[in-house]
Amino acid sequence: MSDWIDQFPGLSRLDASLRKPLTERSRIITVPAGTVIFGPGKAPENLLLLLSGVVRVQQVSESGREIVLYRVHAHESCVLTTACLLAYEDYSAEGIAETDVSAAAIPRNVFEDMIVRSSVFRSFVFTAYSKRITDLFMVIEEIAFQRVDIRLAQKLLELESDKGDIQLTHHQLATELGTAREVVSRQLQEFQRRGWIAAARGRITVRDQGALEAFAAA
Repeated sequence: MSDWIDQFPGLSRLDASLRKPLTERSRIITVPAGTVIFGPGKAPENLLLLLSGVVRVQQVSESGREIVLYRVHAHESCVLTTACLLAYEDYSAEGIAETDVSAAAIPRNVFEDMIVRSSVFRSFVFTAYSKRITDLFMVIEEIAFQRVDIRLAQKLLELESDKGDIQLTHHQLATELGTAREVVSRQLQEFQRRGWIAAARGRITVRDQGALEAFAAA
């Protein structure tokens, strides 16, 4: 049980006197892919430190449009959960397990106790918090100021496999980019007209990576 602490470099320096109660008062949880781990209006009960898997954190507008804010990977924590724990606020977004997930769940009272008692734990929490806030500002800047067609080209290059295939629907791509599905569909049609990609239902194949890279760098 105590081995999970060493998977997080920022926590590996914890004194033995703090490591023991932290592990004894926390628990390991597993959730299957597709599980909604938290959602708007719910209060966080634990700080989750991911041991394996990926959690997608996304915002849904009143009109139903979705945007991916960030993903939490193994050996990371969720900044939204941290913020809600610190501010005693409910979640304003949802977290969904994209894969099977394993995590160390630190209860709220343990989290608060460790924040007070340990400078190492505080540094771990706020370092991760600061980095993710910077990432979120970059997401906001991209959505507000960067052209959708360029962002779409960059996303296709980021997601393509070794075979050049991307297994995503137009709706899923729109969610990644924070735009409407119709906008993505229209731009994919243009990319296909230029011979850069081939699009089929639920699949996109990159045909001209060089052209797509040149466009993405414009």
